[in-house]
Amino acid sequence: MHVEVTPVPFEKLSGEAVSETSSQIRERVSRARAIQSKRFESEEGLYCNAQMETRHLHRFCRVSPEASSLLKLAMNRLGLSARAYDRILKVSRTIADLDGAESILPAHISEAIRYRSLDRDRWGMP
Repeated sequence: MHVEVTPVPFEKLSGEAVSETSSQIRERVSRARAIQSKRFESEEGLYCNAQMETRHLHRFCRVSPEASSLLKLAMNRLGLSARAYDRILKVSRTIADLDGAESILPAHISEAIRYRSLDRDRWGMP
């Protein structure tokens, strides 16, 4: 996965916006890992979302109707493959876990699609 980092304007750097501390982020990641451990406790050899196969996606990646519509739109407009669909669902599931959400929501799908688009741009793909 590639994440594009753009320059931050001076105004934002010098402002007094409050952001998450490293320890808060660490806690959120630990909670997400615990969610995944519990989710996969009955699945031998499966420990995290990245390891899911297509059969697991149907079981563990519940997508809201709105999120499903967004994913369908992205698949059609961006010409994504079945492999890309699976990857977007896995990343969306992880984003939802970090959010503490049981279902995958449109915001989770949208963020995962943005990561996928950045990945395609890096390799000179349309």
